[in-house]
Amino acid sequence: MRRASTFLAKIVRYCTITRCRPINVGPDSGETIFALSSGQGKCGVAVIRVSGPASTLALRSLTGPSQSFPTPRKALLRHIIHPHSEEILDRGLVFWFPGPHSFTGEDSAEFHIHGGPAVISGVLGALGSLPSLRPAEAGEFTRRAFHAGKLDLTEVEGLGDLIHAETEAQRRQALRQMAGDLGRLYHDWSHHLTRCLAHVEAFIDFSEDELIEDGVLNQVDESLSQLLQEIEEHLSDERKGERLRSGVQVVIAGATNAGKSSLLNLLCQRPAAIVSPVAGTTRDVVETCVDIGGFPVLLSDTAGLRDTLDSVEREGVRRARERVQQADLALVVVDSLQLPRDPRHIVAHLDGQLGEVLSGQQASQLSCLLVLNKSDLLSKEQCRSIQSALRESSDLPPACLLSCHTNGGVNGFLSALKNAVQILCGDPLTGGPSLTQARHRAHLMECVRSLTQYRQYRDVDLALAAEGVRLALIGLGRITGRVGAEEILDIIFRDFCIGKDNNLLLNVSKTKEIVVDFRRGHTQHLPLTIDGAVVERVSSTKFLWVHISDDLSWTTNTASLAKKAQRRLYFLRKLRQASAPPAIMTTFY
Repeated sequence: MRRASTFLAKIVRYCTITRCRPINVGPDSGETIFALSSGQGKCGVAVIRVSGPASTLALRSLTGPSQSFPTPRKALLRHIIHPHSEEILDRGLVFWFPGPHSFTGEDSAEFHIHGGPAVISGVLGALGSLPSLRPAEAGEFTRRAFHAGKLDLTEVEGLGDLIHAETEAQRRQALRQMAGDLGRLYHDWSHHLTRCLAHVEAFIDFSEDELIEDGVLNQVDESLSQLLQEIEEHLSDERKGERLRSGVQVVIAGATNAGKSSLLNLLCQRPAAIVSPVAGTTRDVVETCVDIGGFPVLLSDTAGLRDTLDSVEREGVRRARERVQQADLALVVVDSLQLPRDPRHIVAHLDGQLGEVLSGQQASQLSCLLVLNKSDLLSKEQCRSIQSALRESSDLPPACLLSCHTNGGVNGFLSALKNAVQILCGDPLTGGPSLTQARHRAHLMECVRSLTQYRQYRDVDLALAAEGVRLALIGLGRITGRVGAEEILDIIFRDFCIGKDNNLLLNVSKTKEIVVDFRRGHTQHLPLTIDGAVVERVSSTKFLWVHISDDLSWTTNTASLAKKAQRRLYFLRKLRQASAPPAIMTTFY
C-alpha cells in the first residue's frame, strides 16, 4: 500500500507539471488583430501589422481584390484603399507572411505607410471596419509568438529590453538574450534535470522488475552535483546583468560646498542642480540618467553631510546617507583646498573624509571613487604633492584631481568612472549569458533549494528526493515558460527501453478493468471484446500485457507482473473516481 500511495502521489505531481505547461498553439479565439508596430508620433515610415486567420482578407481588402496577391516575404508597392468607400488612403509597401513562418506563427501582413498621424489613423480605421479584425492589446503580438513556440519567456524579455535599451551595453546584452543565449542555457539545464528525474523515477518503478542497475543513481548524483555547481556559479555574478539592465546606482556624496552639484552638472552636461557658494543649497536628492561609456548610470546628487539644526537640511542629510547605503558606486567629493599642506597627512585626511560618508562595513563593500575637486585653485606644487601621496597609498580607493569649473582632469576622471562602472556591469559579450531579471534569480534559488532537498533525502526516501528534482525542473520551466511531463516518460522509455517488447492494454472507458495478455503471436493485434462488443482501448509501451478477470483473480502470470498490474488498476479506479480526463490516464497507461 505504501508503494501504491507513492505512485498515486506521483500521478498528482505529473498532473501539476502538465498544468504548468504553456499552450504551444495560437489563441483559441481565432481572432485577427492589428496595431501600429512602429510607435506613436510623426515619422517617415509607419508599420501596421496584422496577424491571424483573416490577414488575407485584410490584405486583399486594403489593396484591391483585383490586384495580384503579394509573394510571401517580398515587398510590393500598392495603393492602400478603404475597403468600403474605395478612397485611396496612401501608397506604400505591403508584405505577406504566411504562417507558421512569421513572427507570431500565424498568417500575418504588414503595411509600410507614410508616418503622418492622419495616414495612420485612416489605415487603422479601415482595418477596424473589417469583420473578424480587432485592435491588438498591448504585447499581444509577442504573446502569440510565445504561444506558437517562436519565443520563450527569456527571449520575450530580451526583446522588451532591446526595445527599451538606451545605451550600447544594454543593447548588446538585450540582443544576446533575444538571440536565445540565456534560454539555451536554461533549456540545457532543464534537459539534464528531466533526464535525471526520469532515471530516478525509472529506478523507483522498475528497479525490481526491469533490472535497472544501481549505478544509475550514482550517475544521477554526479550530474546533479555538476548542475548545482553551474547554477550557483551563474547566481554568483554580483548582479551584473541586472545592474546593466536597470542602470548603475551612483551617488555623489561628501561635505557641503565640495562641488557635488557642479560634478552632477558636468556629467550630465546641463544645469540639472543649483550651484551656489552658500553651504547647504542642496536639500533633497537630485537624480538624472547619463550614459557613461555605453553603460547606463543613475546619478544622485545629495545634500552635504554635516551636523545642522535646520530640520529640512537634517532630513536631506538623512536621505543622503540612505542613498549611499543603496548605491552601487559612491563618488566621494572632497574640496582639495581643505587638504593638509603636509603630504604625510593627506592620506589620513582623505581616509577621514571617507569615514564621514561611509560606515566601516560600507567602506569595505561599496565601490568608491575619490574626486578631489577645485584643482584649478591649487598650485602646481600642491598638485604634485597630492598625486605623490596618492601613489604611495594602497589603502585608498582610486582618486582623481578634477576641476568642475575648468574641466581640468575631466578625461582622467571619466576614464576612471567608466572603468568602475564597467567592473560593476561586466562585459555583456564575453563569458556566459548574464542573469538579467530578478524573477530568474528567484526561480534559480528555488532550484538550488530543491536540488539540496534531493541530496538530503537521497538515502532516506528516494520518492522525496525525486520530488526535489521535480521542483527544480518546474523552477527552470517557469523561467523559460516550457514545462512538460511527457518528456520525462519519453526519456524513461528511450534510456531504459522499458516495455520495448512488452505492452500494457487497458480499457479506460468501460466499467470493467481488463488487461489482456497478447504476447502470443497468434493473438497479437486482435481486437479486445467484452460481452461480444469491441471496447475502446488505451495502450502504451510501459508494462507487460496480462489478463485480469472481473474478480481480480490472476492467471498465467508471475507474482511480480500480477502485483504491478494490480497497482495500476488501483490507480486507474482512483483516477476514474476523480473524473480524470482520458488524456491524463493515457499519459500513465
